[in-house]
Amino acid sequence: MNPKSKKTRKPPATKIRRLIAAFGDPSIDERHNAVAGLAACGEPAVAALIRFLAEAQDTDQRWYAAVTLSKIGGPAIIPVITAMKENTDKEFRRYAAAALGGMGSAAIEPLIDAMGSNDRVLRGVLSLALCRIGKPAVEPLTRRLADADDLIRSCATLTLWQMGETGLPSIVESLQDKE
Repeated sequence: MNPKSKKTRKPPATKIRRLIAAFGDPSIDERHNAVAGLAACGEPAVAALIRFLAEAQDTDQRWYAAVTLSKIGGPAIIPVITAMKENTDKEFRRYAAAALGGMGSAAIEPLIDAMGSNDRVLRGVLSLALCRIGKPAVEPLTRRLADADDLIRSCATLTLWQMGETGLPSIVESLQDKE
């Protein structure tokens, strides 16, 4: 059989549940294997990981779920942001923001777009995710300093401000351009 003609099979839900349960295993090797296994599952594991992140009480287990979501990357960005809009739990949002911040450049535009929310706390955690991404977020945030949406402009400015030396030059340059 030609390997290129093989269909990729969706991992069974039981495998995903078993791997997520391993986040509580006393063996660090088992927990790391669970992260790798779930990351390899990709998009099919996202919803279960988000649910686990919302329900877990153990911070270590939440951390493993966040790391796994960040390793899955692109397919998890919009579902995680959507879940953050729906779930106002402070700890859930903190770990979800850490996951998004770990996704890097792919998460920047969706994070900035989501800052148009009326939820002040959500905007704050999205800003923290962008700060975690750091330098790659500066140029997209700088572009948004001229956004038609007042809220996005304000959030872009505040996020660049929070970035300190990384983001402040962009704010100063933007102000000089206006003069």
